[in-house]
Amino acid sequence: MKVGDRVRVKESVVVYHHPEHRGQAFDLKDTEGEVAGIVTEWQGRPVSANFPVLIKFSKKFKAHLRENEIEII
Repeated sequence: MKVGDRVRVKESVVVYHHPEHRGQAFDLKDTEGEVAGIVTEWQGRPVSANFPVLIKFSKKFKAHLRENEIEII
């Protein structure tokens, strides 16, 4: 998986920060987006992030997910 790949959320992932559903539970299952980044370091130091893959779903909405929650399409 690399930056720029198109991906789909294959598992049920509930978020509360979706701009169109702010403060409400929103399930990302079957939503498609693009890999915007993979977190491997912070301020020059290696890190082991819990949610390392940053997915851009729309212009206003991004979310960090685990690799096992998404699939490349």
